Amino acid sequence: MHQRTPKLASSILWILLLIILVTIFLMVHSYSEKNIQVINIDKVSGPLVNPLMGWAPWATIQDIHQPHTLVYAGLTWREFEPQEGYYDFDTFERKQNLTYWRETGNRVVFRFVMDVPGHETHLDIPDWLFNKMHGSGEYYENEYGKGFSPDYSNPILIDCHKKAIDALGSRYGKDEFFAFIELGSLGHWGEWHARSGISPFPPEKIRDLYVSHYVEAFPGAHLLMRRPFSIAQKLRLGLYNDMTADPSHTDAWLDWIENGGEYLGELNALAPMPNAWEIAPIGGEQSPALSNEQIYGTNLEKTLQLLKESHTTFIGPNSPAQLENGNPLQVGIDQVLSTIGYRLYLDHVQMPRWVLYGSSIQITLTFSNSGIAPIYYNWPTRLYLLDARGNTLTAYEVPIDLRNVLPGEFHDVAVEIPVGNLKNGIYSFGIAIIDPVTGRPAVQLANENIRPDLIQFIGSFEIKRLFNHD
Repeated sequence: MHQRTPKLASSILWILLLIILVTIFLMVHSYSEKNIQVINIDKVSGPLVNPLMGWAPWATIQDIHQPHTLVYAGLTWREFEPQEGYYDFDTFERKQNLTYWRETGNRVVFRFVMDVPGHETHLDIPDWLFNKMHGSGEYYENEYGKGFSPDYSNPILIDCHKKAIDALGSRYGKDEFFAFIELGSLGHWGEWHARSGISPFPPEKIRDLYVSHYVEAFPGAHLLMRRPFSIAQKLRLGLYNDMTADPSHTDAWLDWIENGGEYLGELNALAPMPNAWEIAPIGGEQSPALSNEQIYGTNLEKTLQLLKESHTTFIGPNSPAQLENGNPLQVGIDQVLSTIGYRLYLDHVQMPRWVLYGSSIQITLTFSNSGIAPIYYNWPTRLYLLDARGNTLTAYEVPIDLRNVLPGEFHDVAVEIPVGNLKNGIYSFGIAIIDPVTGRPAVQLANENIRPDLIQFIGSFEIKRLFNHD
């Protein structure tokens, strides 16, 4: 009997040890469950004045009444290269106020053109180029106006065009200041069409050469085409509609995007691109055939429907941006601005309530988008660790590509935050989307926020270790 006592004692010891381990496990599990807080962040309605979307008024006008973050800069070849090989950047930048717009955080929608119909017979290409081509092209007078349509297949024109676009790219293709490049170059107003009676529009092989000039010169910018030509589908370019809000013209444009088809007698010139908006922007200006009163007043519901079907991100240069803020159409203008582009928001966040032990914590962020388009540049997202007064202690990059947050989708991303060196106390988190040019928060999330600096407040947690750091 005495020999059984050590075995019995050992068994009892093991049972007690197991009970202790199970108790500790249950306590830790209970602590973990109770410690996780799910924070739902309220959304906001109404217009958001965010980068890379909204109105894109004429860059030549500084006195713009409606809020905007884009401007439109157009440039004729005649203005840009008055003498062969001399590119007049100074006049262009001064006329378009580019220094001012860069300093105020605006981005540029740009278009280079060779043919702008006007009231008088004129050239929009330089005289030296006209002479070098021996006048290859055709003067016209039609319902659009008067002007000169160059022979776009002329090899001299193509060669000189490449040099001009290369010069523009060398100056403006190095950062995101020129964010959206509208092609541009071919046809009346650079809209890739010419009125009947003018020499035929160039064939696909020639058209694609002009596109290649832009692709090489602006590798980091988004390029947009007026119509979904096959090259746009191949290169996954954006699109623009210069008859925005006009029902008949926009319906025809949307049919091209949905189905592709014939254009100017060329079979299959247009390619279906129904999902183009998911990766490249949709822009354009409002139709000159409609008044502001029609677009933002009597026809507002139709306007909103067409914008949603188009997945529009920006409108300009023709837009309501020069109307006084608070004018009788302001409600409709605000509704349109509240509709177009992206509306990124935090749906909810999971994070600890308190920290009793451990050197790090995990925070899980759920992003979504209540707009009609994504943001088209991968701007960095930054998570801020804040002290009890809201001051930034440190910041961490959030591993998310916001371009992938399409409307109606939810994207989770987890971030591990070191807290081993933090003293006991109350801390909180904030988050912001950073403009890579300025390095500062720049996007207003579509959430309620208690901070004025575009750092979205998320929530607080407490560190209360038994053995605190000195």
